[in-house]
Amino acid sequence: MLNYIWLALILLAVVVGGFTDRIKEVSDAAFDAAKTAVMTLALPLIGVTALWLGVMRLAEKSGLILTLASLLRPVLRRLFPDVPADHPAMGSMLMNMAANMIGLTNAATPLGLRAMSDLERLNPRPGTATNAMCTFLALNTSSLQLLPTTAIGLMAAANAVQPAAIVGTTLIATFFSTVVGITAVKLLERWPGFRLPPLPQPAEMADRNTPAIEAQAGQAGAAASPPPFGVIEPVAPWPRWGSLVLLAFLALFGLLFVRLMQQPGDTPETATIFLRLMNAVSLLAIPFFLAFFPLYAALRQVRVYEEFVEGAKEGFQIAVRIIPFLVAMLVAVGMFRGGGGVDLMTRLLRPVLDLVQFPPELLPMALTRPLSGSATIGLFGDLVNTLGPDHLITRMGGTLLGSTETTFYVIAVYFGAVAVKRTRHAVAAGLLADLAGMVAAVIVCRIVFG
Repeated sequence: MLNYIWLALILLAVVVGGFTDRIKEVSDAAFDAAKTAVMTLALPLIGVTALWLGVMRLAEKSGLILTLASLLRPVLRRLFPDVPADHPAMGSMLMNMAANMIGLTNAATPLGLRAMSDLERLNPRPGTATNAMCTFLALNTSSLQLLPTTAIGLMAAANAVQPAAIVGTTLIATFFSTVVGITAVKLLERWPGFRLPPLPQPAEMADRNTPAIEAQAGQAGAAASPPPFGVIEPVAPWPRWGSLVLLAFLALFGLLFVRLMQQPGDTPETATIFLRLMNAVSLLAIPFFLAFFPLYAALRQVRVYEEFVEGAKEGFQIAVRIIPFLVAMLVAVGMFRGGGGVDLMTRLLRPVLDLVQFPPELLPMALTRPLSGSATIGLFGDLVNTLGPDHLITRMGGTLLGSTETTFYVIAVYFGAVAVKRTRHAVAAGLLADLAGMVAAVIVCRIVFG
């Protein structure tokens, strides 16, 4: 499916650009997007991914990932029945979802890349997305989050009376987008066009963790630094004084949390208790994880520096593999936008949207959101300046921004990390989740704000 979408974006960009006299813009957009993919996105992502995968390596070696996964085992088993309950992928996916919910995008993406790498180790069909991978992508593209920080920040900067008013509407809209995304991915995986093809050698499926399968997955670009699944490395016993050290560590962060709750910080003075709570959590989450995981691993007698470096090496390799996929997707998207494709679709769909009472002012955001996050933020900023930060349509736009995701970017990055070319139903499920989030954003805001 992604093959057809990618080709359609490029061809439509050239055709539309030719008829609108924007051929030069199409050419410029292609080169600008290629430069952006490497210099603006990929290179910074390499450092961030190396950092977080180094930290995740410590969490894995200390046994913490397995402990975290076991806490939500019943829920994860229903969502990912093909993944063994005690596989490291469960913990990686859990950490990614937690980071997404509190708005830690810089941490969520590297954690998601690690989760995809773990899932690839279970993949007997390298190059083809598994059901678990598609489900994980649907959860990411449905964008379940508690605090839409970007939208709130833009509205607060424009002196909104209640910039945090969209927190509740965003949470409701993301609930619906998540439900639709999960339902779609589970139904579509059974369709004949999306079913997994039979294995060339069914006998090898008897044990998905044999050296042959591991070697085959490694040739497809999967990270091989973690030990093969089924080999549980021994963890050193907990020292007697270890609990006291952790209690002192938690007490320190508890004091910092109280201080942040008492100070306005980046939140306006009119912010609700919930908004101040989420702001404090967002500020402390990254320092907490960066300090807690090494400390916990050290108490388990893990060689923290050496293992961190090994995890960072894995992160570097994964991030480098993303570059070709990121260039391909961003070039197609940039050409389509540069040629005026989004503007043309806005004009064509406006009469239909008037019939279903979808505000035409939101249509450019709705069409751009799956393609480009920065462009959507720019459109929302223009909406804030034009209509005002407290306008009903502006609040709809903020809710839409917080309840949807840049689906094509996420798919290019996550599947590119494990060299998956056949994405199956992941694109369709992600776009359906986006559509559900957009519709829910409009309906919920009409009900709440009138």
